[in-house]
Amino acid sequence: MTAEDLATEKKRLWWHSRRGMLELDVLLLPFLEEVYSDLSEEDQAKYRRLLDCEDPDLFQWFMQNARPQDPDHAYIVDMILQRVQPS
Repeated sequence: MTAEDLATEKKRLWWHSRRGMLELDVLLLPFLEEVYSDLSEEDQAKYRRLLDCEDPDLFQWFMQNARPQDPDHAYIVDMILQRVQPS
């Protein structure tokens, strides 16, 4: 991928990560900006798949009211939540 392709992909992901629900935006956008590029290609693919999920599902998962059935979704949700939870 060229640098231009990477920049275009990052912009596309930014818009897909921006959900319009503040609770999701404050989790997904910083993760994209600060972590995504350091992930393995496999984990990047898992994140992109997570973005295909419906907002109500994402909200329930990130508020820890429900657990994703898909283990890949659960893995990325956990990774994102670990960044914001106090240690």
